[in-house]
Amino acid sequence: MLVHSSFAALLGAAGIVVPICFGLPAEPRLLGSRATGSLASFLAAESPIALQGVLSNIGPNGSKAPGASPGIVIASPSTSNPNYFYTWTRDSALTFKLLVDTFISGDFALQPQIENYISAQAKLQTVSNPSGGLSTGGLAEPKFNADETAFTGPWGRPQRDGPALRATALIAYAHWLIRNDYTSTVNSILWPIISNDLSYVEQYWNQTGFDLWEEVNGSSFFTAAVQHRALVEGAALAQQIGQMCPGCVSQAPQVLCLLQSFWNGQYLVANINQNNGRSGKDANTLLGSIHTFDPAAGCDAATFQPCSDKALANHKVLTDSFRSIYIINSGIPEGTAVAVGRYPEDTYMGGNPWYINTAAAAELLYSALYQWSRLGSLTITPVSFSFFRDFAPTVTIGTYASSTSTYSTLTNAIRAYADGYMSLIERYTPCGGGLAEQFSRSNGAPLSAVDLTWSYASFLTAIARRSGTVPSSWGASNANVLPSTCSGTSYVGPYATATDTIFPPNQTPTAGTTTIRATAPPTTCPTPSSVAVTFSVIETTTYGETVYIVGSIPQLGNWIPSQAVLLSVSQYTGSNHVWFGTVSLPAALSFQYKYLKTDNNGAVVWEADPNRNYVVPTTGGTAVENDTWQ
Repeated sequence: MLVHSSFAALLGAAGIVVPICFGLPAEPRLLGSRATGSLASFLAAESPIALQGVLSNIGPNGSKAPGASPGIVIASPSTSNPNYFYTWTRDSALTFKLLVDTFISGDFALQPQIENYISAQAKLQTVSNPSGGLSTGGLAEPKFNADETAFTGPWGRPQRDGPALRATALIAYAHWLIRNDYTSTVNSILWPIISNDLSYVEQYWNQTGFDLWEEVNGSSFFTAAVQHRALVEGAALAQQIGQMCPGCVSQAPQVLCLLQSFWNGQYLVANINQNNGRSGKDANTLLGSIHTFDPAAGCDAATFQPCSDKALANHKVLTDSFRSIYIINSGIPEGTAVAVGRYPEDTYMGGNPWYINTAAAAELLYSALYQWSRLGSLTITPVSFSFFRDFAPTVTIGTYASSTSTYSTLTNAIRAYADGYMSLIERYTPCGGGLAEQFSRSNGAPLSAVDLTWSYASFLTAIARRSGTVPSSWGASNANVLPSTCSGTSYVGPYATATDTIFPPNQTPTAGTTTIRATAPPTTCPTPSSVAVTFSVIETTTYGETVYIVGSIPQLGNWIPSQAVLLSVSQYTGSNHVWFGTVSLPAALSFQYKYLKTDNNGAVVWEADPNRNYVVPTTGGTAVENDTWQ
């Protein structure tokens, strides 16, 4: 377990921590001890694990995606508590944007995966679903079954970011095809899919929908940001290949107008046109900035580029909001990295930090550092002053050339600050290298869905920016001028089924070499003598009721109710009825257990049969078991 009083002392100037290994019950990948003191060695070892983690979740041959159709990305192999064995349009597009960029950088073995994805998306566009059909709103259906059939259960729909993100992923591949003299493939296969998505964005950008966390029905910063990008680069691609997208041209400036509405003078409010009672501080906004990063756009504030004063001010306000609410962040001062969740009011699974968002906090800073280096200077404005003051208390407003000591002091400190976020990921990553969705706010143990595809992808994009590897420009510097009149317009563009989904063979690069993909060394995690296992159970209780865990071993009371282990209600909320407790158990111990509850009168109610079975893992020092009362 962490010794919280000494945690802050472990953070050096670089924000690097001495890592602690956590274990998950079923983690086949192995990585050596994390106690190396070197962030670089962790990133080098984790990178191939993360890429394989992505590929393992893609059908038809991904080892953790059984039954998934070719090119279909499952969010996670987890099928219960939570069940993420579905394909989300958003997650899939972000994943394949990463894979396309990796392919362009030289990993040409990824081409069959990319082609499968594109063909799969052409089919999904035609699948009738609760949001509609191809031309009647169905493109905003958030998720589908892994076999490409419609998911018809209740859900937060529509989600209007998916079509924009998918267009962006395909446009990135289209540019590679054009550079390698395969423009005909772009026109025949990619453009019909892209055109449908752009038509959706043009028509529906000014309508509310659910945000990327699938909770708030309003106007989302993340959605508006990626919609603006898609329209801008869609218009440019259309012109390049002799197609037309008049709605891209007319609607992009209006989306840019909407985008300015999220800035409240201090930070970006994640969702507007709704009333959910939250502060609006939300990692939605970090993700919006990094996924619309344009390395050629400088520090443009209208598109909220990572080095813009508004993006930096927002970064500080958002990350600072998590300093006091997570135990694992206790005592960490401003200007030093902290674990980052979705939003401070979050209660899902107890409201914990996410790997995605902690990596996003680092990625935004790495992207800003790239932009400053490219510009040869950085500028401190009244808006960004509080951000920079964390790293140089006596700094003043102004522009500092790269030749000045102030520039060096600030960029060195900010790079160390960014590394601190990646070091936290190192600290809270299991010995096997698997990245779940969340990690515990109390002790950092992995939580929720295992092997989350988006967690792996976010790790990989963050370390790419750290190394100075950036995506191509999407034209932000030519699309940052607000129109004279802002209005809530729309444009009804064409929709048509993409019928050509068979790629010509041998569309190889005209020049370049294939990157040799690194693999993780087959090292073994240290075996602990005991493991702190956190059991949590979802059960609705009334005042006076108390939940316990009891089992076949002495540590769990030998099935005697009076000796059962009392669970904590400290994270129980109106929307998350969770009881939890941590028990230290010998590694590899096998046993059975159940939950029971008592009322004010001491009456005992057992959950239903059968008994639950558990084997304590043999790697890492902690583990988590999430259950629902049966």
